Amino acid sequence: MIGFFLQTTVVDTVAQAVTNANGANTPPPVEGISVLEFILKGGFFLIPIIILLFYTIYLIVERYLYISKTTKNDDFLLKEVRTHLNGGNMNLAIGAAERVNNATARVVKEGILTIGRPISEIESNMERMAQIELGEMERKMGQLGLIAGMAPTLGFVGTIGGVIKIFYSISITENISIGNISGGLYEKMISSGAGLIVGLIAYAGYHLLNGRIDHFMLNVQKQVLEFVNIIQRPNGN
Repeated sequence: MIGFFLQTTVVDTVAQAVTNANGANTPPPVEGISVLEFILKGGFFLIPIIILLFYTIYLIVERYLYISKTTKNDDFLLKEVRTHLNGGNMNLAIGAAERVNNATARVVKEGILTIGRPISEIESNMERMAQIELGEMERKMGQLGLIAGMAPTLGFVGTIGGVIKIFYSISITENISIGNISGGLYEKMISSGAGLIVGLIAYAGYHLLNGRIDHFMLNVQKQVLEFVNIIQRPNGN
């Protein structure tokens, strides 16, 4: 009976020791972190990057809506202008251009107003008006190009500043544990990642909007050529 009691006690002791050992080797549970908390660990330089993000989105949306509205093409404009000019009614032709009221129509209106002058002067006036419309479309576009270069630089500066603080802390505390280094480093890399994302958005928006502007300029050249043909061959012959 005593032997059985000793055997049971030994088994229980061994089992308890194994349990304690397993518990000691079990890694502590990883604490969850929200997206907002993760972003806020990026440091001070993340604040201007976030401001640039919202301003970039505003610029892209505002320029896209303006360019889309002002470059909307009316396929019937020149046909209507031809009809009115063939009938000798210049006021109705001007009214048709004013009714459409987009960039192409304003270029055509400039051509109508200069009818009677040499063809080269008419073309020159229309091209100058096209350049004015181009300038209006490209307004604020330079800011997108600036943000595309500035946001990644801000993120990089934030990361460099964080790395300097990490090594300064190591020099003071002499704590060079991998946890101390990697924990601070990943936080500072957030600003670099955020800066690159904002720069990429600004870069993509800049070139996509420029593509629409280039398409407008090509269309205007076609409209100028067709308008000159209307003047030189009013009956389409």
